[in-house]
Amino acid sequence: MVGRVRSLGLSGLAGYEVGVECYLSGGLPAFDIVGLPDVAVKESRERVRAAAKNSDLVFPMRRITVNLTPADRRKEGSVYDLPILLGLISTQDSALIIPDDAAFLGELSLTGELRPINGVLSMALAARYAEIKQLFVPKDNAKEAALARDLVVYGVGSVDELIKHLTGEACITPTGTWSPEFTESRYDDFKDVRGQENVKRALEIAAAGAHNVIMSGPPGSGKSMLARRLPSILPALTYDETLECTQIYSVARLLTPSEPLVISRPFRSPHHTVSGAGLSGGGSHPRPGEISLAHNGVLFLDELPEFPRDSLEVLRQPMEDGAITISRAAGALSYPARFMLVAAMNPCKCGWNGHESDRCACTSRSLEQYRTRISGPLLDRIDMHVNVRHVEYNELTSKDSAEPSAVIRERVGKARALQRERYGEGFYNATLPAELREQFCVLDESGSKLLESAFTRLGLTARSYDRIVKVARTIADLAREKEISASHVAEAIQYRRLDRT
Repeated sequence: MVGRVRSLGLSGLAGYEVGVECYLSGGLPAFDIVGLPDVAVKESRERVRAAAKNSDLVFPMRRITVNLTPADRRKEGSVYDLPILLGLISTQDSALIIPDDAAFLGELSLTGELRPINGVLSMALAARYAEIKQLFVPKDNAKEAALARDLVVYGVGSVDELIKHLTGEACITPTGTWSPEFTESRYDDFKDVRGQENVKRALEIAAAGAHNVIMSGPPGSGKSMLARRLPSILPALTYDETLECTQIYSVARLLTPSEPLVISRPFRSPHHTVSGAGLSGGGSHPRPGEISLAHNGVLFLDELPEFPRDSLEVLRQPMEDGAITISRAAGALSYPARFMLVAAMNPCKCGWNGHESDRCACTSRSLEQYRTRISGPLLDRIDMHVNVRHVEYNELTSKDSAEPSAVIRERVGKARALQRERYGEGFYNATLPAELREQFCVLDESGSKLLESAFTRLGLTARSYDRIVKVARTIADLAREKEISASHVAEAIQYRRLDRT
């Protein structure tokens, strides 16, 4: 007799259905698992054996063959412990009825308790497309699985509890649709920042159009402080964006049972010693890196020239495509990577080049070496270059209150609403493809002449031209103006400072 149980697997961020077939035959006792299992799947033999005996279930002392279908797709992790155990028990116990529209996931402890697993949301979303109606998961994963909707999700604490449910002895209460408690932003507020009005204006434009931005200025001028406040002016995540971020964090094992949903825009700030694999993701079995963890949020790179050049060059392709493809011997996986890059740097190695105190001791050669740590192609992909000056004493001691993040966020939200109305979901000014840019980012005559003059005088590239036009479109959106005028173009050109250096 063959026992069949439906389960689910994970490939990157995509879930897929897995069939678990258990067959008992004569011969010496043995326990084989086939269907391209990894080491963790093979080790489930001992977990299943111990969990069955400690749950007072009869473990068959026969030749056992477990087949995981599709057999040509690699199976990873401990997610198949529970369906394997159910498959073995169902071949011996006719009272155990496994519904055809149900799927089972979970890692077993040796005592028969279920432990949480990773990637549950992705597998729950795949269950809907596989016409699975009931999903049995570890209790700690139940809230996360319930986010998929249109599924009856059961949170299971132990094998004994599940067996009683399937035999009709004691039913498990389904997990209701979980709604997070939204609280005030956990990010610092712009109202605490004194001075730097030009930088605040630039960050507002960047937030409104999802533009990349780099800030250059002396130490202590507030670059890091301003960058860390940027998420406080970004609009709240949409439902689809929330699911995307939660899937990534679930696969990366960064969710907790108490907070199974990402409800705030991600803000990732890796140290400058991070490797290229740390940014892009990787490993023998690839996992998301920092650029994917920053999806729909902000990736902040402080002291940009201190990052290894090889690591920085990893950013070029995902900045254009909004996704990163990781190729390894085990296969190729794609992760989303649509993020706002915010970078900060000093003007030179000592940090004081151009400061009125004349403290800079850098030679022209060391200055050139410092600046060329950032490649031209990467710098060209950053939409806005902002100069951050030092803060004057009277600004620091001023009693005037600065504009709070909530007021700026309202303006940013209105500008993004205009873009959604104009382009539909999924596009902002910074991510416009060429055909939409030509349709919606038309300059008036004076703006066109101004940009032509700047293009020739500053030696801009085609990509720089594209970035300036898109930033000008965002400036016009913030001003609630349909046409892009010369004043919008002029301000956008001012944000290409490093092209002029």
